[in-house]
Amino acid sequence: MGKADEKKEEYSCKIHSNKFFILCAMGGMVACGTTHTFVTPLDLIKCRIQVDPGKYKSIATGFVVSFKEGGFSNLVKGWAPTFFGYSMQGAGKFAGYEYFKYRYSRLVDEEKAYIYRTGLYLAAAASAEFVADIFLAPMEAVKVRIQTTPGYTSQMRKAMPHMLSTEGIGTFYKGLTPLWGRQIPYTMMKFASFEKVLELLYKTVSPKPRDQCTKNEQLVLTFTAGYIAGVLCAIVSHPSDTVVSKLNKEPGSTIGGILKDVGFMGMWRGLVLRIVMIGTLTGLQWFVYDAFKVYTRMPRPPPAEMPASLKKKLEEEAKKKK
Repeated sequence: MGKADEKKEEYSCKIHSNKFFILCAMGGMVACGTTHTFVTPLDLIKCRIQVDPGKYKSIATGFVVSFKEGGFSNLVKGWAPTFFGYSMQGAGKFAGYEYFKYRYSRLVDEEKAYIYRTGLYLAAAASAEFVADIFLAPMEAVKVRIQTTPGYTSQMRKAMPHMLSTEGIGTFYKGLTPLWGRQIPYTMMKFASFEKVLELLYKTVSPKPRDQCTKNEQLVLTFTAGYIAGVLCAIVSHPSDTVVSKLNKEPGSTIGGILKDVGFMGMWRGLVLRIVMIGTLTGLQWFVYDAFKVYTRMPRPPPAEMPASLKKKLEEEAKKKK
């Protein structure tokens, strides 16, 4: 689609309007809820390797042992809290990121917003994830309990009331702090690296400017940038992910006790599987989110571009140095 077609396109809403942010929430809900549910078997094996490495020694062993113990249904345990938890979190994360990025960029002028755009991405992502995790924490606690406790019910509708009646409402939020520790760095990396990698792909890989690419070509680059961002996210957030898994499996455990028990190397157990899972997951999320924007005819701003005023200043400064 060329520039002429781009100008003729009619959008379903104005950028940064209430409808725009509502649609962003819906897109985030679809992107995160579906993709996290899709990789439930990988997540289950990863959690089991983290909490019981003696039994689940490797990725392959984890799949074989889990399948032998309960067939395919044992590999998709926890799909319901995964779906509902990450749907709510996705809505808050993607809409929140768009909102905070817009609000923070308005605190400074256009030139500073461009120069310090990476800091802006990081701040917006951290703010959005802080809120989103409050919705995710209860479902994450239920998911891990179902996936890692032998003999525990596999049904969310039974697990939640049982946990509430035996341990109180606090059990759903005791993993919130390490969840923030895992998710906030993850999301900061996810959004900031995606923005920067996408910007780089259009400059160095794409044979033509974004506004001359078809929407399908744009979506391919979106997925590529998302996958690369996902690999970086997995590495940054893995130690905290191990702590979250152990905390939700063992009701009386503490963060300090877990760190002492598993040791430094134990904090990285299951990393390879998580890189595969999160890379795929993040790439698909960005693809689904961007495709949702295309389907609903939402405005899709291009990667950050240097303001004309700043470009002019830099050109003038270059001339003076000659």
